[in-house]
Amino acid sequence: MNRKILVLPAVVGLLAPALVACGNDGAGGGEGATVVVGTTDRIEATEDAPAPLDPAAAYDVSTWNIFRNTFQTLLRLPRSGTEPEAEAAKECEFTDRRSAQYRCTLREGLTFSNGHSLTAEDVVFSIDRVLELEDPSGPSSLLSNLDRVEAPSEHEVVFHLKTPDATFPHKLATPAAAIVDSEVYPADGVREGYEITGSGPYVVESFDPDKGTAVLVRNERYTGGLEVKNGRVELRFFEDSEAMEKALRDGDIDVMNRSMSPEQIARLSSEKGSDIDVVEMSGQEIRYLVFNTDDPVAGREAVRKAIARIVNRGELVRDVYQRTAEPLYSMVPVGLTSHSNSFFNTYGEPDVKAARALLEEADISTPVRVRFTYTSDHYGEVTAEEFKVLVKQLNASGLFDATAEGVPWKTYRPTAAEQKYQVYGMGWFPDFPDPENFLAPFFAEDNFLGATYKNEELLKIIPRTRTKADREAAIEDLVRAQDIVAEDVPVLPLWQGKQYIAAREDVTGVEWALNSSAVLQLWELGRATEG
Repeated sequence: MNRKILVLPAVVGLLAPALVACGNDGAGGGEGATVVVGTTDRIEATEDAPAPLDPAAAYDVSTWNIFRNTFQTLLRLPRSGTEPEAEAAKECEFTDRRSAQYRCTLREGLTFSNGHSLTAEDVVFSIDRVLELEDPSGPSSLLSNLDRVEAPSEHEVVFHLKTPDATFPHKLATPAAAIVDSEVYPADGVREGYEITGSGPYVVESFDPDKGTAVLVRNERYTGGLEVKNGRVELRFFEDSEAMEKALRDGDIDVMNRSMSPEQIARLSSEKGSDIDVVEMSGQEIRYLVFNTDDPVAGREAVRKAIARIVNRGELVRDVYQRTAEPLYSMVPVGLTSHSNSFFNTYGEPDVKAARALLEEADISTPVRVRFTYTSDHYGEVTAEEFKVLVKQLNASGLFDATAEGVPWKTYRPTAAEQKYQVYGMGWFPDFPDPENFLAPFFAEDNFLGATYKNEELLKIIPRTRTKADREAAIEDLVRAQDIVAEDVPVLPLWQGKQYIAAREDVTGVEWALNSSAVLQLWELGRATEG
């Protein structure tokens, strides 16, 4: 068994003025092979979320991993690195110096999986649909700076932004801008169920949430810049990571990714003579707490600051995550331009005495009763242990009477979006590798969290950073934004994770299967050929 460590390129710079499609690279064996991938993610249609596979209504890493393999976007993230490359477009560029107008020219011969032609009008329809539906569980906030989009010809699309945004090409590379068939998807509602009509490298042949399986087959009509290294991918959804590991060892699956427990990573990495490899990569996944700032308890700043003074991140990553994660003191992770340890600079090491002083000064009686809520089935079983430790840390201080409850994701996500929890845990996998994507989704108007917290200075800083194509020039503003978050504590960053994939030795392309934004690039997986 080999443990391989792959360090992805550091996140620097932004999109160059013009983008041209890259040619296919890399050789792959077994292009007609089937690769079976295990995951503990769950994708289910519910009364609150009846359209889990509609790009206008889903905004989480589980569904986005499906979307990125089945839908095309004008641009996409590269095999490695951070600057978007052309995909459904053959070229894109800003056409003004202000970064407020963006034009793309489509490739010739684009076709949806049902045989319908893909035109500029479909792109306009797809973008307008996301914004007009404004689904509470969808990604419309990513496109909120768009004033209008038009198609001056069959192969041209022009985006007019409300304010300059140098990060807009990155947003077009996310499933928020997935191109759907205007003849199939309703303009005034979501497409319920599990069907997908896209133009990406794969077609969903079947999706059975009851059996916990999905089958993706190569899309023979695909026209784009990706080289597909297999003919078929089976996704198997497991109840827990232990069952997933057993399936890998038994040869029932070939690859396992989300979510592997720290114990599994350590065990699989250390075994000798095994036919399973573990690949470790740098990652930008973060985990954080969200405070309901309208809550009678969590809404009090002194309570939030006292919690920030007590939480011991080092203990979390050591005892719960076995160093498969690192302590995080900002919403912007380490490795991105402008990262600042703002929470450490403000609160330092855990200090119960300082926390007590904060509560006494605010005339808050102790112990403070506070309830934590977390998702029991979305980020892995270890989440329960994480919150057990958090509760223990707070209660050991004598200042809090804390409890925690786990809730299934299908209930948790819509309830959290309505701000019905007092303090709750969330994870974030970046939509694109830029500091703005770790600030705007949480603190801008119409934010992803649905949070009521607002800071007028932040609301000015965030759009100002977008005007600077040279991201180095935005550092001062980005650092100030992180400091404001630490001062107000509407959220509390906890840790930054590394990325891991375990796979059987005959699977190729594993080291390319996750990019810098944790996108599962199924097209990279193949089978080793003999001889």
